[in-house]
Amino acid sequence: MNKKVGFIGSGNMAQAMIGGMIQSKTVPAENIMASAYTDATLSKVKEAFQINVTTDNEEVARFADVLFLAVKPDQYNGVIQQVKGVVDSETIVVSIAAGITLESMKNAFGKEIKAVRSMPNTPSLVGEGLSAVCPNDLLNEEDLQIVTTLFESFGKAELVQEYLMDAIPAISGSSPAYVFMFIEALADGGVKQGLPRQQAYRLAAQAVLGAAKMVLDTGIHPGELKDQVCSPGGATIEAVSTLEKEQFRGAVLAAMESCTNKVKELAGS
Repeated sequence: MNKKVGFIGSGNMAQAMIGGMIQSKTVPAENIMASAYTDATLSKVKEAFQINVTTDNEEVARFADVLFLAVKPDQYNGVIQQVKGVVDSETIVVSIAAGITLESMKNAFGKEIKAVRSMPNTPSLVGEGLSAVCPNDLLNEEDLQIVTTLFESFGKAELVQEYLMDAIPAISGSSPAYVFMFIEALADGGVKQGLPRQQAYRLAAQAVLGAAKMVLDTGIHPGELKDQVCSPGGATIEAVSTLEKEQFRGAVLAAMESCTNKVKELAGS
């Protein structure tokens, strides 16, 4: 792709996306520019990816055909005020923060812009990201293909209607954190039974990876796949029974609800 891509903000999510774009050879390093508040962060990003870096957000906005706003939600308005004068009608502006609506982006820029609301996740760093993407009506088919190609360079992309976007962080944006906690808990359980720590991490992580791949590749309902592992009177159904008694599903549902409530709170702030 010969488009120039800019990132305002160079945190973990931006770095995951930049790494994915470069590793997949979708965008060459010389066609990417990123900004950050500190020279230390820029040095780290420059060393890792060999891209263009700057502390000047306006310079990134001038450079980019596709501009990712990769800052925290409370920093959006300030950043947009810095760059709105140099963002033209052909620049595609992509938000990756929870709670930032298409309407709020338009209002902050004070003009019609090609805007995309998105929610990627950190597995983008290893090419297994899942990004929810919601464009406004000003993007044409070519624009949408450009955006989709960028997101698919580090995983998969799903087009989502905006009224559903507040639900996305809980199920894909934030959920890798829940899965990491689950892997850590599985490994702790293995260590408790005598397994070496690093081996326990490998066993737990591969089990989660394999289970997820079975869901995606077979199309079989997760409940049916669970049933296939549970022999009558066996050890697995005993473990499943304990998880149910300890409200495993209820804890996950409650966590997702609290995540979604926080996203809505951020959108209203």
